[in-house]
Amino acid sequence: MVIALAAHKSKGTLERFEYDAGPLGADQVEVDVKSCGICHSDLSMLDNEWGMSQYPLVPGHEASGTIAAVGSNVKHLKVGQTVGVGWFSASCMTCRQCMSGNHNLCPTGEATIVGRHGGFANTVRCNAAWAVPIPDGVDASKAGPLFCGGITVFNPIVELGIQPTDRVGVIGIGGLGHMAIQFLNKWGCEVFAFTSSDSKRDEAKKMGAHQVVSSTDSKALAKIAGQLDFIMVAVNVALDWPSYISCLAPKGKLHFVGAVLEPLNVQAFPLIAGQKSISGSPLGSPATTAMMLDFCARHRIAPITETFAMSKANDAIAHLRAGKARYRIVLENDLK
Repeated sequence: MVIALAAHKSKGTLERFEYDAGPLGADQVEVDVKSCGICHSDLSMLDNEWGMSQYPLVPGHEASGTIAAVGSNVKHLKVGQTVGVGWFSASCMTCRQCMSGNHNLCPTGEATIVGRHGGFANTVRCNAAWAVPIPDGVDASKAGPLFCGGITVFNPIVELGIQPTDRVGVIGIGGLGHMAIQFLNKWGCEVFAFTSSDSKRDEAKKMGAHQVVSSTDSKALAKIAGQLDFIMVAVNVALDWPSYISCLAPKGKLHFVGAVLEPLNVQAFPLIAGQKSISGSPLGSPATTAMMLDFCARHRIAPITETFAMSKANDAIAHLRAGKARYRIVLENDLK
């Protein structure tokens, strides 16, 4: 039996929950969860914000641990190997997207906590392709957030061909943005951090930001008009998007990784005149995730984390809901 924590209704508290996972699939691996991050997407699923939650719901899609068992078709992984499991738990492996290496864009891809049980548990399963080995040089106890928040902000750096000579911006110094700043700094870029909190100014510079700009000061934004090649939006709130588009240099990109729910109030002419673009992206493929982990090991990049016991997950969730997390929360597994 799998021992887990589950909510039985929208916005419900997590309670002990046991279930039978059934036979291990031929292409699956079972991972003994040592730790699991908490992502804002876990809150969205707990609260059914996206209208696709099924209860009882076991959250957790930033799990790291060791492989306990492998399916009969799995040849590239072995029992005892340290791996991570993120938002995706499977993809079809035969569609055009999967066959071209874009497994994260598979139209029938499976998410770890959508219609199945996630990593707030002693074990979690996934298709073997989505169990990505954690290399030496990456602290597995803190690696969980890399498998959702980390790859979410690393993927567009690769996909959009960001250059080390680029001047780039990151809006929001939070669970996503604090990792984006680190990645872009080590990528070689000049990094501008946009934040509404002056208290984060010094922290942003320690993370690798070269300039810190108020995200709500129109005069401050006007001073850097036309200067940035790329701006990553790592928040989920509506902002003055025309002002940020004006900060872009010709051919600049305003790219969304934060799930802003409100429609974007933008006009076409500034985009046309400067050949600018607006885009978005999900998490990356297993190959890009492996690349990210190697990059983290080489440059000693890690999420900044706070730790709770998994048995205290409700306290950790309350901490995150209150906006007090600095900057990612990791649950250490003590479920028995």
